[in-house]
Amino acid sequence: MSVITTIDDLKRIYERRVPRMFYDYAESGSWTEQTFRENSSDFQDLRLRQRVAVDMTGRSTATQMIGQDVAMPVALAPVGLTGMQHADGEMKAARAAEKFGVPFTLSTMSINSIEDVASYTSKPFWFQLYTMKDTDYVSRLIQRAKDAGCSALVITLDLQILGQRHKDLKNGLSAPPKLTPRTIANLMTKWAWGIEMLSARRREFGNIVGHVEGISDASSLGAWAGEQFDPALDWGKVEKIMEQWGGKVILKGILDAEDARMAAKLGADAIVVSNHGGRQLDGALSSIRMLPSILDAVGGDVEVHMDGGIRSGQDVLKAVALGAKGTYIGRAFVYGLGAMGQQGVTRALEVIHKELDISMALCGERSVNDLSRSNLLIPEDFEGRWRN
Repeated sequence: MSVITTIDDLKRIYERRVPRMFYDYAESGSWTEQTFRENSSDFQDLRLRQRVAVDMTGRSTATQMIGQDVAMPVALAPVGLTGMQHADGEMKAARAAEKFGVPFTLSTMSINSIEDVASYTSKPFWFQLYTMKDTDYVSRLIQRAKDAGCSALVITLDLQILGQRHKDLKNGLSAPPKLTPRTIANLMTKWAWGIEMLSARRREFGNIVGHVEGISDASSLGAWAGEQFDPALDWGKVEKIMEQWGGKVILKGILDAEDARMAAKLGADAIVVSNHGGRQLDGALSSIRMLPSILDAVGGDVEVHMDGGIRSGQDVLKAVALGAKGTYIGRAFVYGLGAMGQQGVTRALEVIHKELDISMALCGERSVNDLSRSNLLIPEDFEGRWRN
């Protein structure tokens, strides 16, 4: 086996091992994919200040996110269909995160259910909620997350209407995959994946099948899900969901200072600066470019996290140095999961942690909590000069 030292090493194995439709699902954005690309590339515009002759013993990347101790300021983001990237994918990713000491966030559109993941882990995980038109289903989903002991509700705000993702449409993305001639030809080259999937606990959306009347197979599920995202979601509805949950809430999908102020006003425990991994509004600015202005607007009022484009420990360092209290990885852990299962998720976390630790030391800092904008060289026009 090749030596794995970067997230890209895992990505190469992942691409060879996983069926094309699920690789494309993870490795794509909407429309022209401009925002998807810039989420990663814009990190390169931020440079690090090297410092020397500083005692680097006793370093620590440990910190807190929403009051929870974490081994580093990184959480596993909610990713739909994770159980199609590897058999029992959500369960294995959750266990890897738990053992490493970072939060795992389960997607509403997961393959393994809330109850599956709770049975496979010993510590509370976070649950991500998509607001649906079926309010009875949403209420029962929230109660199931409470019953499973989830310690935070992550409400996604930027998917009221599904963005146009060309690859998914052309591939006929579904779980389990529809057996077209093209799909069958591809699956025949992914026999290791297929053998593992035969023993998977589930191959359909575990939080939905069996919990919604009339949903019995992939076709009825697809029709239901396509119609269910709530285009009428507004701040009033968000507030009601927060009250219904009654615990810690993270609002995900904030990409504008005005929206950040509204989220802070509602009393969220944290917000996530995010453009849904470039999968919703193509042409929006990258998360890292929007982070400073949002921090300036609400940094003193609410904990600010970010996701989008993080593929290394240096990316984490740059986001935290700008002021984020936490970051989320989606594709980076999916690459590891698809490549090597639970071991691959652990490897992805190890890669990011090592680079964060070493880069922090070379910047002259012993604690991740001491990182600040003084550790960065920031271009004067990093946020751009835009008019609206």
